[in-house]
Amino acid sequence: MIYLDNAATTFPKPDAVYNYVDWVQRNIAVNTGRGSYHVAREAMDIVESAKGKLARLVHANSSESVVITPSATIAANEIIGGMTWDNFKNVYVTPFEHNAVMRPLERMKNLYGANVFILPFDPKTQELDEDEMNRLFTIHTPDYVFINQVSNVTGVIIPVEKIAATAKNYDAVVVVDGSQSVGLLDIDLRKLPVDFLIFAGHKNIYASWGIGGFVINSDSRLQPFITGGTGSDSLKLSVDDLEVGSPNIISIASMDKAIDWLNEIGISSIATHKDRMIRELIEGLKDSKVEMYLPGDLKNHTSVVSFNIPEYEPSEVGIILDQDFDIAVRTGFHCAPLIHKLIGTETKKGTVRVSVGYFNTDDDIHKFVAAVKDI
Repeated sequence: MIYLDNAATTFPKPDAVYNYVDWVQRNIAVNTGRGSYHVAREAMDIVESAKGKLARLVHANSSESVVITPSATIAANEIIGGMTWDNFKNVYVTPFEHNAVMRPLERMKNLYGANVFILPFDPKTQELDEDEMNRLFTIHTPDYVFINQVSNVTGVIIPVEKIAATAKNYDAVVVVDGSQSVGLLDIDLRKLPVDFLIFAGHKNIYASWGIGGFVINSDSRLQPFITGGTGSDSLKLSVDDLEVGSPNIISIASMDKAIDWLNEIGISSIATHKDRMIRELIEGLKDSKVEMYLPGDLKNHTSVVSFNIPEYEPSEVGIILDQDFDIAVRTGFHCAPLIHKLIGTETKKGTVRVSVGYFNTDDDIHKFVAAVKDI
């Protein structure tokens, strides 16, 4: 199988990750922070190690700023659920947001009457309209701003620093969804005026399922949204912990080892490889009948291409690629409803999405392009 659905989850994982997860599963897969025995302490060491490595990867203040959750979706829900809400809150989102953000926000809109506005982007170039953003911020002062750093549908890289800096002029809380960017882009939280950065272990960090979280990058406080056992203060029913339940030591260990691998290969080398693959794919499809939904400036693009073939629904193309060519792609709306309104694919039942990973080869791309042209 040629796997080209890496925006959903990177596959395969590095051998070092597989081997380490197997060792941890067999030797120290116990509850952390809930036992004084040495194996529990060893497991806790892995948790602290993984947090430290993640913090250094994005240049966070310390490992204490890293909150581990079972997924980026849970992380987004914890952040949104932990915010203060009322019918005066003005919330801004980009048109590239994932439903991990949009559905919790819709819930807060319905519960509290909060106002949700979409930041203005050009439908052809997918570039930010700064003047219109400034106008909107003046009329409806932002309280919370959510920015998906890299679109999982079109691969466009959003100007986080520009939006965040403007939002901070109004003391807004800024949340960045880095599910598609952490592990791929060089992120330096020391230079970004953002409050929270969400990450997903199973995507560009190349860890396994079951690990995600967020990094706290300011003094902004969240109220606990999910509560339960923490391994401490068990007689106290009111706690402020953001990490609850038994830590998934298996998945955490996978992230710990995956970040070692990222550092060894170098995220810039991984990004260069992926950019070369995706440019080759774009060039290969340019003289075909497919319609690609690319940003105007490919310097602000990475890893993902969405397209449609006239007279075919996206799902039909996906089935043909799978059954006739053994190529795995994603079809549909990709859990990101707003972007399809922007690029005009809402009535086309979405797009065919192809997304490359570090382990894809030139041969994969050549066979994919040939298959699409054959269709």
